[in-house]
Amino acid sequence: MDHSFRNKFFLLSLGFFLLFVVCLLYWLFFVPPSQTASSKIIFIKKGAPLKKVSEVLEMEGIIRNKQIFVLLATILGKKTKVKAGEYEFHTQMLPHEVLDALVKGSLKRHLVTIPEGYTLSQIAQLLEDLNLVKKKEFLQKASSPTFINALGLSQLAGPTLEGYLFPDTYHLFREMDPEEVMQMMVHQFKKVSKPDLANRASELGISEREAVILASLIEKETSLSEEKPLISAVFHNRLKKKIPLQSDPTVIYGIKNFNGNLTKEDLLRHTPYNTYLMVGLPPTPICNPGKESLLSAVFPAPVPYLYFVSKNDGSHHFSSDMGEHNQAVWKYQKYPKKNGLTKR
Repeated sequence: MDHSFRNKFFLLSLGFFLLFVVCLLYWLFFVPPSQTASSKIIFIKKGAPLKKVSEVLEMEGIIRNKQIFVLLATILGKKTKVKAGEYEFHTQMLPHEVLDALVKGSLKRHLVTIPEGYTLSQIAQLLEDLNLVKKKEFLQKASSPTFINALGLSQLAGPTLEGYLFPDTYHLFREMDPEEVMQMMVHQFKKVSKPDLANRASELGISEREAVILASLIEKETSLSEEKPLISAVFHNRLKKKIPLQSDPTVIYGIKNFNGNLTKEDLLRHTPYNTYLMVGLPPTPICNPGKESLLSAVFPAPVPYLYFVSKNDGSHHFSSDMGEHNQAVWKYQKYPKKNGLTKR
């Protein structure tokens, strides 16, 4: 009788224990840590062991138990497959969902817009300000001959990728390799510019590289879509007549640490980018132009204009001769410069 009782007690105890284990496992694996969804941003450094990752996840309330999470990853053979980066989790996720996201590398995406006309340096600074890439690394890679060649731009770009990082909206990840970011931008440039740009440039008697340089000048001179073909026409007409382009943005680009105030001395300073003192285009693009400027560079308006001057409202007055241009300068500029240098 005692023996039978002990057997029943043992089986009953074992049953309760197994039930407890099942309930515990169910609670650990199939019940979210919280009943309310609270988003948490988690950043995992490269090379971080799963133990350290699980500690952070437990501390942030993404998982209940770090040991169980490590055990789950080990059983599933995913212990060494966690990818580094920035993740956005919520507290209603199950452990296997968190693990799957880490293994797949489902990183948090940042929607980043690169404005038209930004220079290489400005793009690098913007991305650093957003904690996406380091400016120094970005600029170093953008001036790497090996990398430029790998992108297929060795015959097109200058010493840097200036002009070929297409301004657009991109989905980027925190601490992406600079190469990845620039590959996306160059790919978009090629997608937008080819084959129209090269073919049309050839028809105009200029190279594709010269077209990109010209587009960068147009981008810097005006933001008005309707004016871009007119600005392009002025530059094309001046190039044909071998008249200096006299473009302020080129001069500014050639001044290191420009303070925002363009002076007479600046206009007289010899640099490869001073189009007041040289005939022809500057040696490289001065910014990264958008699609409209690229197209305008190879589709100039059929007009005889040689000059333009700001009307102080974002638009310009265009002229075909110096007399008309000088009148426009006096009309639209309150204090005309009396230094003998008449802009365009």
